[in-house]
Amino acid sequence: MAESADHRDTPGAPGTGAATGGARRRTSDESDDAASRAFRELLRGLRVWDTELPTFDPAQAPAAPLPLFRQWLREAAEAGVPEPHTMTLATADAAGDPSVRTLMLHDADERGWHFATHRGSRKGRELAARPRAALGFYWAAVGRQIRIRGSVTAASAEESAADLHRRSPGALAAALVGRQSEVLGSTDELARASDAAWERARREPDAPVPSWTLYVLRAEEVEFFQGDARRRHVRLNYRLTGGGWEQELLWP
Repeated sequence: MAESADHRDTPGAPGTGAATGGARRRTSDESDDAASRAFRELLRGLRVWDTELPTFDPAQAPAAPLPLFRQWLREAAEAGVPEPHTMTLATADAAGDPSVRTLMLHDADERGWHFATHRGSRKGRELAARPRAALGFYWAAVGRQIRIRGSVTAASAEESAADLHRRSPGALAAALVGRQSEVLGSTDELARASDAAWERARREPDAPVPSWTLYVLRAEEVEFFQGDARRRHVRLNYRLTGGGWEQELLWP
């Protein structure tokens, strides 16, 4: 016998809640499935290296990685890559749990690759506990990436201060705000602290920020990756040994 409409609509009627809940779950599951399919289709439809890529002959590479790194960053800038000096920095805490973020390269010289942060930030704390890190650069317009890993040391307070005061007033204001990685109570609190920091940066362009620390990553391994539209990527790896830098090609 068919169930009456009144019975179906009566709150608390036997079986009504389960049926209604089941229908809602089915609708929700179907919606989730559709969203997942749409997302996968989006990913599959994205183009990769939809442009002519430069070539790279590893036989012509210099004996050490620094000159090639500088050349590739310059060529990325000339190709119109926005902010080619941005990089990912990966660190790990004392337990080995990793974290990663994007920040700016400050320099690259014979000592290593330079970046800076507050000692009390997450990356500062992790580098204190485990002074090793990895860097990653990716420039899609030229199909190139560079991976670097090695040990990290903190520069002196004087060099750290000089690094900060060579930068823009905005960088100084951000450093003066401080408290990086701490829990923030509200955006209003941030706005007040930022306004005060900008005012001080304008008033005192040499204002000290004792927690600001310059770090230098001394590379032990540097890999240069040149993408190829036919997936015949070129990977040249430099490894630091007791006798200097050794080169090796890697399968893509």
